[in-house]
Amino acid sequence: MQSMEQLLEIMRRLRDPQTGCPWDREQTFETIVPHTLEEAYEVADAIERGDLDELGEELGDLLFQVVFYAQLAAERGAFDFADVAAGIGEKLIRRHPHVFGEEAIDSSAAQTEAWERHKEGERRVKAERQGCEPSVLDGVILALPALTRAAKLQRRAARVGFDWSEVGGVLDKLDEELAELRAEVADPGASDERRAEELGDVLFTCVNLARHLGIDPEGALREANAKFERRFRLMEQALRPRGGVERVDGEAREAAWAASKLAPRDEGDGL
Repeated sequence: MQSMEQLLEIMRRLRDPQTGCPWDREQTFETIVPHTLEEAYEVADAIERGDLDELGEELGDLLFQVVFYAQLAAERGAFDFADVAAGIGEKLIRRHPHVFGEEAIDSSAAQTEAWERHKEGERRVKAERQGCEPSVLDGVILALPALTRAAKLQRRAARVGFDWSEVGGVLDKLDEELAELRAEVADPGASDERRAEELGDVLFTCVNLARHLGIDPEGALREANAKFERRFRLMEQALRPRGGVERVDGEAREAAWAASKLAPRDEGDGL
């Protein structure tokens, strides 16, 4: 607790109107958001690379973001870090009655189901408090990455039976959406808006396919990004003696790309 109190005191001093850091004093809730998102992704990156030393550092950076928000709120008299900690503690106790109460749950699947029931009840109460009709899609925030948000929306809809019964139905839907996209691409009079809409439908269906296959679409795309980067760097390396990727013809690029696909995974700058 001493280290936590020290961090909170550091934050207070950074925000001091007279002696604090000029940059920290200028920040608002809105200006800090991009930094928070970046720190969260850096945590994910350290985990994916298995770098525990860096993970500890990145978690500290992410914790500082929470402390920063809490200080901004405290200055407005809204809440402080203690309120944040107390709130999450109370929520975790409420959502784990099998640990802190009398409810019996004997599997992770049953726990997931119970967790969703608790959250659904909380969302219903929140909707009533706001004077609006509750929806199973309540709480799926707009700020999520689009692939992650699509998967979350689909999981919520599936909970009330709006879903394909098997993966074959999703594959058929993907074929249908691809055909509609091809038609828009082939139509010289099609607008960019229509093509974007059809492409969005294809991507949304791909997320549904990933969900039915038990694959995290965000993670799958990150892996595809890493694979492309690894192979492209190898292609660059192979073609550098000949003037670089931009100086050779298409046949040479294709040959170097094909060779990069055969390289061991641990080559290419460690990616």
